[in-house]
Amino acid sequence: MRKTTAKTQPTTIEDLQERCASLEEQNTSLEQQNIELAAKLKWFEEQFRLSKQRQFGTSSEKSDSDQLELDLFNEAEVEADPAIAEPTVETITYRRKKTPGQREAKLESLPTETVEYRLSEAEQACSCCGESLHEMSTEVRRELKVIPAEVKVVEHVQHVYACRHCERTDVQTPIVTARMPKPVYPKSLASPSAMAYIMSQKYVDSLPLYRQEQQFARLGVALSRQTLANWILYGAHTWLHLFYDRMRDHLLKRDILHADETTLQVLRENERSARASSYLWLYRTGREEAAAVVLYDYRQTRASKHPRTFLSGFKGYLQVDGYAGYNGIADVTLVGCWAHARRKFREALQALPDSAAASSVTAKEGLQFCNQLFAIERDTKDVSDDERYRIRLECSQPVLGAFSAWLRTQIPRVLPKSALGQTIKYCRNQWERLTAFLADGRLEIDNNRGERSIKPFEVGRKNWLFANTARGAQASAIIYSVVETAKENRLNPFLYLIYLFERLPNIDTNEESQFDQLLPWSPALPDTIRVKKDN
Repeated sequence: MRKTTAKTQPTTIEDLQERCASLEEQNTSLEQQNIELAAKLKWFEEQFRLSKQRQFGTSSEKSDSDQLELDLFNEAEVEADPAIAEPTVETITYRRKKTPGQREAKLESLPTETVEYRLSEAEQACSCCGESLHEMSTEVRRELKVIPAEVKVVEHVQHVYACRHCERTDVQTPIVTARMPKPVYPKSLASPSAMAYIMSQKYVDSLPLYRQEQQFARLGVALSRQTLANWILYGAHTWLHLFYDRMRDHLLKRDILHADETTLQVLRENERSARASSYLWLYRTGREEAAAVVLYDYRQTRASKHPRTFLSGFKGYLQVDGYAGYNGIADVTLVGCWAHARRKFREALQALPDSAAASSVTAKEGLQFCNQLFAIERDTKDVSDDERYRIRLECSQPVLGAFSAWLRTQIPRVLPKSALGQTIKYCRNQWERLTAFLADGRLEIDNNRGERSIKPFEVGRKNWLFANTARGAQASAIIYSVVETAKENRLNPFLYLIYLFERLPNIDTNEESQFDQLLPWSPALPDTIRVKKDN
C-alpha cells in the first residue's frame, strides 16, 4: 500500500498570523524585485536609444528652437529685441556676389610663376594690310600648380685651410676650418627639414609611420619606420623637451587654465598589460589671444595626483569637466562646463521613449535653461571682460537662480537612476563649479577650448592606434605640445619645426635670452613661418 503524508496545516490563530506575515514579506520582496527589474529594463532601453543616436544620429549639439517652445517660458520676452526693425511686406530678391579681390587675397602669400605667350615676329603682321601689330592688352588666367614632395641629398662639404708659407718655414702650421652648422642628429641622414617633415606628417596630419615609410619608398628612398621612429624620439627628447619645460614655466604663471584628459594605449609598459589604458592629460591657457600655451602630459593612470603634480605652483581658475580627479588641487578654483550639462540634457531627451511625454517636457525645460545661458554668452562674445562680467551678473545670474529652483523641484519627480535623473543629479553636484564662471569676465562658460585642443590627439590616435613604449608616448606628448602651441600662435608647424631644428643645435640652450627668442609667441620669429590672418 502507498503511504501518503499530509502537509501540516496551521491549527492556531498564531500560526495563521505568522503565515500571513510570511506571505506578505514574500509579496513585498517580489514587488521590490519587479520595481528593480523595471528600472533596470528602463535604463537598458535608454542606453540602447542613446547608442543608436550616437551611431546613426547627428552629432551636432545645436538645439532646434521649434522643438523647445515651452509654455513655461515667456518666449515673447526672451526673444524680443526692440533694436530689430520691422520687416516690410515687400520681398527683396538678391544674388550673392563675391567680394572684389577675394581670390587675389587668398593667393597673395603664394609664390607666383609667370608664363607669357607672345606671337612670333612672323605672326605679328596684320592679316588685312600686312602692317605690324602692336600689343593692345593682356588676358590673365590663374591656376594653382601643385609641386609634390621630393627628396634630395644635401652634401655638407667643410673646407679646411692651411698656410703653405708656415708649412715651409715654421714648426707649426695653423689650420682654419670653415664654419658649418651642427647637425640636428649626428651621424644620421636626418636633416632639420626631414625631421620636421615626419613629425608634422604624424602629429599634424595624423599619418602613421608605416604609411610614411611607403610614401618615402615611392619617392625612391628606403627609410624604415624604425628609422623614422628613431628620428622622432631623438628630436623630441634631445631638443623639443627643452621647449616643453620652458612652456610649462610660462603656463604655470597664468591665472586661468583649461584641463582635460583622454585615453592612450601603450603596448610595452613595465608590469602592465598591453590592453591597459594609459592617459594623456591636457593643460592649456584660456581666452587670451597672445602667447597661448598647449601642453600634453603622458601618465599611466587617471589618478588625481597627476594634475596636482603637474600644476604645482599654479594659482587661479582651472576650467574642467565633472571629473573628480581635479578636486583638492591647492590654490585652485575649479570652473565647470555648461556644455557637459547641456549635452547630458540632450542625451536624456534622446534616451526617452516616445510615450514619455512628461519626462520629455522636463528634459526640454532643462535644455532650455542651458540654451538661455549660451545665448547670453553669444551676445557677449566681442565685449570687454569687464562688460561681460557685468552682463553675466545682470542676465545670467537670474537664469541660474531660476534653474537652481527648478532642479530642486525635479528631484522627487524623476527616477534617480534614469538618464534624466542622473543629469539632474550631475547639475546639483556640480552647481558650485557651474556657477563659478560668474566670478570673472575672462572665464568661459564651458571647457570647449580644452576639448578642442585634445581633439587633434584623438584624431591621430584613430590612425596610429597606440604607442609602442612609454618613451614613445612621452615623445608624442612633447611633439603635440610644440605643434599645437605653434598653431595656437598662428605659426606653420612644419616651418616652425624646421626653424627650431636648424637653430637649436647651434645656440646655447642654457642662455634664456637666446632660447626665449625661439618660443612660439616670440616677436623675433621670422614672418615666413607665420600663417597670415584671414581677412
